Amino acid sequence: MGRRERRSHVFAETLDHAGGEASSYFTRVAFCFVMSTIETQSLTEIRRDLHSYPEAGWKEFRTTALVAEELDRLGYELHLGGDALDTSSQLGVPDDDELSRALSRAKDEGAPGRYVDATDGVTGLVAETTFGDGSGPTVGLRVDMDALELTEAGDADHRPASEGFASRHPEEMHACGHDGHTAIGIGVARALREDTAFDGVVKLFFQPAEEGGRGGYPMSRTAHLADVDYFMALHLGLDNDVGTVIAGYDRPLSNAKFDVEFSGDPSHAGKEPNDGRNALQAAATAIQNLYAIPRHGDGPTRINVGQVHSPNAQNVIAEHAQLRVEVRGGTADLNEYMRDAADRVIEHAAGMHDVSVDTALYGQTTSFEADQALVDVVSAATRSVDGVETVRDRDQIGASEDASYLIRRVQEEGGAATYIGIGASNVSGHHTSRFDFDESALNIGVEVVTGTIDRLAGVDAER
Repeated sequence: MGRRERRSHVFAETLDHAGGEASSYFTRVAFCFVMSTIETQSLTEIRRDLHSYPEAGWKEFRTTALVAEELDRLGYELHLGGDALDTSSQLGVPDDDELSRALSRAKDEGAPGRYVDATDGVTGLVAETTFGDGSGPTVGLRVDMDALELTEAGDADHRPASEGFASRHPEEMHACGHDGHTAIGIGVARALREDTAFDGVVKLFFQPAEEGGRGGYPMSRTAHLADVDYFMALHLGLDNDVGTVIAGYDRPLSNAKFDVEFSGDPSHAGKEPNDGRNALQAAATAIQNLYAIPRHGDGPTRINVGQVHSPNAQNVIAEHAQLRVEVRGGTADLNEYMRDAADRVIEHAAGMHDVSVDTALYGQTTSFEADQALVDVVSAATRSVDGVETVRDRDQIGASEDASYLIRRVQEEGGAATYIGIGASNVSGHHTSRFDFDESALNIGVEVVTGTIDRLAGVDAER
């Protein structure tokens, strides 16, 4: 049985397990919606389709299924869901009801059902194939797929709105370019199939849940990275113009995001305020003092309280209050300093107001340094790419990035890794409701990656 036949057999079994033969399944779906496909779409069309149907972390079922269908068509071997990442290491996963709604929505919006079912409720995929005789290196590329929980601007001078590809999902938006990253990953898969002199293995990592630092660590825990010789991740924009490429972004801030829940006792705020234990007051005390944590002299440290919730009537002493907090540090040790200080503040804020408190890790990232040898190869390949005017060898990311875990894993296994910045003239800042980018950067991103892969075969032969 050939590789594609094996995959079809697996997907058929998945459908049988779901309760029906593939033919009857697709007959039923045909009456419900028009099946989406990206086989004939350009990279810009793919990006705009994904932008219209954004999916937040761990809910990227439509995106995963569309990518899987296209890469299956191209002959890549697919690893979906739990075969793409370590499910026991997932962080910040929505509850079962929310995931079920996201899965159903994906099918309603045209996701190919056989691939949605094959995820088994876990988004993300790894696709791999061998080129030539396979004697060369194994090269990995990671792109992220998730959207932010943010409502997109709808005014006429916001291009996605005026040209009809703005988000159709309330409170979900591609505001960081991950729709473009996914399109670049597909473009690389296509370009390598069409024309490459590369002899070796290529692995494409389509990662879920980058926002919040939730998907990188689980994906880094699999065996898919154990044999990778060279690894690249990339990001569009980052306030660089189209035509600018950074071959080695590195040194992102280490980061930890965690949820905090204060629990007290309710009482009538007018009649018996003395009988209550005020969880909201404890949360307010914590917020004030979290921002007062002294910054460290050894490097940058950050803290932010991004969410506060206490659904409560105005005349009742608050029984519950929740915070979502993040800390960052220029190194893992500095991040740990901030986390320890934050834990201490939260614990004592609870004690001051005689309430209990629980914390739970929501997401995390670490830091890394790009390998100069690979930076040099990316830089050399980029200089021959049409549309590139400026190539910078290195720069510091400044924010946080959970590709750091995949990069560190490759380096620990003896491979080399880098993080590439592709200028895209973003018209508004990342994570804002008016974010957009120049789509001419998509082809530049594809050519930078494929040019690097072609060069790596020669570099490996010289080692």
